[in-house]
Amino acid sequence: MSAYPSYAATSSLLAQRPALNPTKSSSSVSRTRILLLGLRRSGKSSIHQVLFNNLPPKECFFLDATMRVVKHTYDTIIPLEIWDCPGNVTVETLGAPLSHFSTLIFVIDIRDLYNQPISKLVEFIMAAYHQNPNINLEVFVHKAEKLHEDDKIENFRQINERVGDRLLDENPEYEQMALNFHLTSIYDHTLHEAFSHVLHKLIDSLPYLEDLLNVFCANSQSPKAFLFDAQSRLYVATDASPVDSATHNLCCDNLAMLNSFRPLYRSVSASAQRHRRRPIPPTPPPSASSSSSLSTDPQSTTDDSVATTPKATSIYHPEQDSSENRNNKPHTVEKGLFYPSAAISLHASPPGTTLSCHVITEHLVLIALLPTPVFEGRRGLIEYNVVFFREGVQEIGAVEREARGG
Repeated sequence: MSAYPSYAATSSLLAQRPALNPTKSSSSVSRTRILLLGLRRSGKSSIHQVLFNNLPPKECFFLDATMRVVKHTYDTIIPLEIWDCPGNVTVETLGAPLSHFSTLIFVIDIRDLYNQPISKLVEFIMAAYHQNPNINLEVFVHKAEKLHEDDKIENFRQINERVGDRLLDENPEYEQMALNFHLTSIYDHTLHEAFSHVLHKLIDSLPYLEDLLNVFCANSQSPKAFLFDAQSRLYVATDASPVDSATHNLCCDNLAMLNSFRPLYRSVSASAQRHRRRPIPPTPPPSASSSSSLSTDPQSTTDDSVATTPKATSIYHPEQDSSENRNNKPHTVEKGLFYPSAAISLHASPPGTTLSCHVITEHLVLIALLPTPVFEGRRGLIEYNVVFFREGVQEIGAVEREARGG
């Protein structure tokens, strides 16, 4: 039996931590803002569409150029607001101060002439240094699939060096702004991995999620586990072991496959019939005659409304009603929530590895690698650990929503 700690103290600590530059949206939820910048046709809109709208990469060629600032909202472990900006936007025409943003992502086409995009990037870095020194600065060197491996690495190195040289020429103080460079492409998982690292810096509850994953891996003998956002396939958190690109890509592909086939299958136990509330006939007062009639009456054992609801939880409380109506008011029951799971064997040769997927919340999915003998022999214990992991994540999510006014 696993020993999971109590997370009441965790929730109280999390509630005391302020959100990073939250802003109120029309739905009265404080959202974390991300600024997406770059020159025209650098790939800003395709990044957003591929990640958050599941647009096939081959269809990004037909996207129209962004002509004005478009604000996209997305809900995961934290609510996000992504500003997709046109290529000609400046600090003055942005429409909001940089202090309202938690992260600035600048997209550079790896095949472009670098002078113009680097000049615009330096302009925003200088403005951010004075308005919001704590902003996270991320540079996506995008469309890396267009070049061979050697040329890709060389161009990436040149962009990195030129940005540093330009900042040093402007003012040596600007080098204090930490810049993170990522080589990305919409045709592989580099984009998901890079944006996952961006998301990690915005999640105040990340240490608590990582602790939950560490406990789960230790008690389930799992060498690696990820907490994914189901739709975007960004991993929200992972355990303390290093992230291997091959393992991350495998989990991303498995989640994409499950998302593709999910509409084709439906669980009977998860249907609306299972979740509806059904009346239970009132219980007659106990007596000798009634007890004997219940034991001999065949109708009592064939009543479907009673026989099909074992251990039902009544949501009607008789103590809140008068004694006259207590025996006449029907009881109603409600089934618990349904959390589907799936497992796939990666290779049959012993000892083998199994990829296990469990729904945690409306937006989050746990994907864990498990030795096949452990998964087959101790599946009950693994499910038990998943239940406690789910409760911890849901508690953290509830505190996050409460802190943001959701």
